[in-house]
Amino acid sequence: MQQDGKLVTPADVETARGLGATDLEIHDTVLIAAAFCMYNRYVDGLGTDQPDDEALYRERGRRVARDGYVTVSEEYLASHAEAAHAH
Repeated sequence: MQQDGKLVTPADVETARGLGATDLEIHDTVLIAAAFCMYNRYVDGLGTDQPDDEALYRERGRRVARDGYVTVSEEYLASHAEAAHAH
């Protein structure tokens, strides 16, 4: 899906079903993967800076799983607003 949506084959779908995935779960998985591909291209196209430290992403992933996107995003935006006002 990440490389090309047409690379998802009927056999891939059958494998997922065989592992217990429902059609709705398969649909949602493809939708989420496609959305993240679009978001990544959008962010790259804006020329944003991204940290190179993989540990930062792992920690943020744990925090998002524990606290949810909204809480983590609110904290991130608040800290960056404070930094912008400091300049």
